[in-house]
Amino acid sequence: MVSIITILRGITDPRTGNATRHDLLEVLTMALVASICGCESCVEFADFAEDREELFREFLVLENGLPSHDTFSRLFRLLDPAALSSCFSHFLDRLGEDAPGVIAIDGKTLRRSFDRAAGKSPLHVVTAFAAEAQLVLGQTAVAEGENEIVAARALLGLIDLKGALVTADAIHCNAATARTVLERGGDWLFALKANRPATLRDVVDWFADPAAAIADTHQTTDADHGRVEIRRHAVVHDVAWLFPDDRDPDRPPMPGLSTIGRVEARVERDGRTTTSVRWYLSSTKLSAEAFAKAVRRHWAIENGLHWVLDMAFDEDRARNRKDHGAENLATLRKLALNVLKLARPEISIRRKRKRSGWSDAFARTILGQMR
Repeated sequence: MVSIITILRGITDPRTGNATRHDLLEVLTMALVASICGCESCVEFADFAEDREELFREFLVLENGLPSHDTFSRLFRLLDPAALSSCFSHFLDRLGEDAPGVIAIDGKTLRRSFDRAAGKSPLHVVTAFAAEAQLVLGQTAVAEGENEIVAARALLGLIDLKGALVTADAIHCNAATARTVLERGGDWLFALKANRPATLRDVVDWFADPAAAIADTHQTTDADHGRVEIRRHAVVHDVAWLFPDDRDPDRPPMPGLSTIGRVEARVERDGRTTTSVRWYLSSTKLSAEAFAKAVRRHWAIENGLHWVLDMAFDEDRARNRKDHGAENLATLRKLALNVLKLARPEISIRRKRKRSGWSDAFARTILGQMR
């Protein structure tokens, strides 16, 4: 338990006066442990603390007793989101000294976090996810009046990207974001879609030419539950032709461009066949096999993070919406998920949360991994 407390130590207490009767570090620790053990809301945090007081007193003082759900709610509404998000840096040590590999960047909207009375839109957060380690590296909320692109650049500016390949959807395929990645010591791999029409048109036309000098190809096949998907990957390293005129406003160059990639997918299921083609640009010279692996790993943020948060943490139905509450609780869920990912990898996240909620003994095996 010492390491969990250390992760939360150093956060500045935003409360004043009588509101500080419950120690900040203890309240945050109880909330994180409760989230790990299956709780979804401030009301459940308070209920869990009451039911598991004996467990908490093993490592907390609780001088003024247990906090109420209003205490939890008030704290998360007032807490500086940047301060809580800084806790992610403590998990970077768990990645070891190896290169971080693929860091996937993606945004997600918490659909039930809107506040109609205050005219507030649902919270949209951008997350950085280490695909190989399956850990969240950071989170930034999209500020009012801004967009996901700006939030992603701010998030990338907080992370050491040395040796990493940053992957993202086409919305981030722009020169400023690419430059941010390169300046932070990483490389980028971005999807190319119709938001860059001139560039996409040139790439499609070039690949359609039978004389096109494709550098390398690689094919993969996945088959499960009656579904067969064949993906054919092709990469091009001769890229100087793509941006011949920097003055073209509809075709701004991408800093460090070294690879153009294509993925042709053919899916057979229930007697039906569908095909699709996806295009990518990258700053690193990728073989077709390395390109295929990187594209595949990007989807880890959907399967290993967004899907898990919705299915195991019920995030899509989270209704906290006042002040900083929604953003801070989103961070808390990701911190809890990081703890769960590191512990007992042979057991699913859902099972670990349920068993931690049922048994103090099992909970200790999860929480003890943080020492």
